[in-house]
Amino acid sequence: MMTRDDMIAATGERYRKGDRANRGKILDVFTAITGFHRKHAARILRATGRRERGAPRPEMRLYNDEMDGALVTLWEASDRVCGKRLHAMLPLLVEAMERHGHMTLLPAIRAGILTMSAATIDRRLAPFREGAKRRRRAPPSAAVKAAVPVRTFADWGDPSPGFFEADLVAHSGPSADGRFVQTLTLTDIASGWTETMPIPFREQEYLVQALTKLQQSLPMPILGLDTDNDTVFMNETIQVWCAVHNITFTRSRPYHKNDQAWVEQKNGSVVRKLVGYRRYEGLEALQILENLYAASRLFVNLLQPSFKLISKERHGAKVIKRYDKPVTPCQRLLADARVSNAIKTQLSTMQASLDPIDLLARMRHCQQQLLNLSQDEQVEGAIQPDARLGDFLASLKDAWHSGTLEEPARPQRTWRTRVDPFAATATEVTALFESAMGQTSRDLFEQLCADHPGLYLPGQLRTFERQRKRWRAAKADALILGAAAVAAE
Repeated sequence: MMTRDDMIAATGERYRKGDRANRGKILDVFTAITGFHRKHAARILRATGRRERGAPRPEMRLYNDEMDGALVTLWEASDRVCGKRLHAMLPLLVEAMERHGHMTLLPAIRAGILTMSAATIDRRLAPFREGAKRRRRAPPSAAVKAAVPVRTFADWGDPSPGFFEADLVAHSGPSADGRFVQTLTLTDIASGWTETMPIPFREQEYLVQALTKLQQSLPMPILGLDTDNDTVFMNETIQVWCAVHNITFTRSRPYHKNDQAWVEQKNGSVVRKLVGYRRYEGLEALQILENLYAASRLFVNLLQPSFKLISKERHGAKVIKRYDKPVTPCQRLLADARVSNAIKTQLSTMQASLDPIDLLARMRHCQQQLLNLSQDEQVEGAIQPDARLGDFLASLKDAWHSGTLEEPARPQRTWRTRVDPFAATATEVTALFESAMGQTSRDLFEQLCADHPGLYLPGQLRTFERQRKRWRAAKADALILGAAAVAAE
């Protein structure tokens, strides 16, 4: 006896090959026998013999958890720069960290990280960056007129390396009463090279001493100095110092903060990012800031890429800005034909000898000292990078959890409140993870349940998945930081 499926298969072939008149007759007979609605019958007969669509192809993942772990460590080691700057910084940073023994990457992980686009880096870091946001507020400013030549932001053109914008950053906290530490910031217009130097308080003699120190540490001579209209700059002491050293001294227009856009930007991205907005006063804070800036000047100028504005066009209310590729200030100086070969050799030697993790550890230690000092706590002694570098490197993979250096209101719970259901079969579970890395957690859990009937319930699948996730994280740490660092942790 012919089944319904057999009848559909036999009739469908004749229906699809017949003309309009024959298809109508076939439908009459088919609906009379099967009782199907005419529209439904036509739909079934048309679909007979068609090739069935295959199962969807499995998703191809280019980047895995191991790459994410390495990327977070590199992002923390770059001091959390944006994806575009990190993309330009990765070749230099990976090479430096591997050279100093801070990171050992498998060839596949290294190739994947170095071929990531800037957009992919931002996308992969998005969940980590969301948990590490920092609060910022705008600093106050003041300007006082003085009779010196005026230079606007549009007058710079393409100056030679050595023309600097200068500004003071006040570490006064919420109140500007009394005396407090200030930071002098110098930014080179051509390269973006930025130097910072703390002074005990706002006074022209201390400012001259700071300028003299910075002049000795800069890789290029100071050819020009452009400041705002603050009286600490607009005085005879600074004018005489500039004249003696053959430095062109200019000022911005009063109440036009954008005339000093370069140094104002560095005030926020370098000084405020490192120091924050707390109040600091006294020689102890001054010494800590000097140590902080001694490390940050090398990190910012020789390791951290930055953007440089090439052009800006206005079309009505729309402003189109174009930037060059992000490179470090050191790389801009090395590529500038106006810089002497002796300076380029000195910069290349400095860059080749830098250890980014050591610099970042020193910066974080100084930041913690400043935080303790502002909270009237006991400040620790001098940093010992060699003794603490391993612990600091191991902490980078989780540093995004903490956000700022502020202590959390409540410590995060990391202890177990229930007995581990997989403790009895821990060896077998680990063997499953090792031998079947390509299978899903559900498949492995079903295999474990089949090997131990009645021991596990279906509701424990989520616990099994979390255990596998922790195992993968430990494997990633071992690949990135080395087995010794993981064992020590």
